[in-house]
Amino acid sequence: MRVLVGGGTGFIGTALSQLLNARGHEVTLVSRQPGPGRITWDELAASGLPSCDAAVNLAGENILNPLRRSAWALKLIPTRAQGGECTTDENLWNETFQKEVLRSRLETTQLLAKAITKAPQPPKAWVLVTGVAYYQPSLTAEYDEDSPGGDFDFFSNLVTKWEAAARLPGDSTRQVVVRSGVVLGRGGGAIGHMLLPFRLGLGGPIGSGHQFFPWIHIGDLAGILTHALEANHVHGVLNGVAPSSATNAEFAQALGAALGHRAFIPVPSTIVQAVFGRERAIMLLEGQKVIPRRTLATGYQYSFPELGAALKEIVA
Repeated sequence: MRVLVGGGTGFIGTALSQLLNARGHEVTLVSRQPGPGRITWDELAASGLPSCDAAVNLAGENILNPLRRSAWALKLIPTRAQGGECTTDENLWNETFQKEVLRSRLETTQLLAKAITKAPQPPKAWVLVTGVAYYQPSLTAEYDEDSPGGDFDFFSNLVTKWEAAARLPGDSTRQVVVRSGVVLGRGGGAIGHMLLPFRLGLGGPIGSGHQFFPWIHIGDLAGILTHALEANHVHGVLNGVAPSSATNAEFAQALGAALGHRAFIPVPSTIVQAVFGRERAIMLLEGQKVIPRRTLATGYQYSFPELGAALKEIVA
């Protein structure tokens, strides 16, 4: 099978490409930079969809990139001492980064969807990765793929617009949306920012620690995407999370145990808000209990269903 992967040079795309290649599929990446086995987004817009059997879109600006905010704070925000008006980087997030987050997801998705629609021989499958931010944070609710959501804050509305941008007319191409949880794996993702403090014995739960932490091992996210591409009966929304749920405190305890350290020093919510801003901090300070009911019903078998084993594999 020939698979076109938008945004395939990142953490998830690399894992997916490796798995697809290992299973005998041919992968072409869509990226901003040209290179072997790649086309650029500009080439896609100008020339249309290359011949392929399936397409996936993983493209999107990293929402929880703390460096973006600190760079703004240092370079772009005038202070009263500098004689400028005191502008909060919270407002700058609202006005600048939100637009970039929207553009990086919606425009690439729209471009691929339009190219698929216009293709003389459209691919058999079209898979989009979004997020569990679709579901409203709660300490008590449990969400599966049929649960309502998508209409209560910036991030939930983003997922709604994102998934709408991918929708194709007709049924000639099978369409799948995977709503991913926090992706855990070696060499990238959330773990990359956590390992150092935990190795130093400084890790711990974020905020209260009671919030749910919907997670998935990178190998299983790549596995679900490959399953969605290969299995003709898979369609609609799948939750890309592990079948065993955990709270943030349980995640911190499991990561500490995997590293041989106690994880008891909490990260106060005020620190998280200072680093990410109040709106983005919600993604860390609040969470959802998400169940992959339809994912399991399709027959996908998880390699890392339990958090402890997943983390031990990652930090080994």
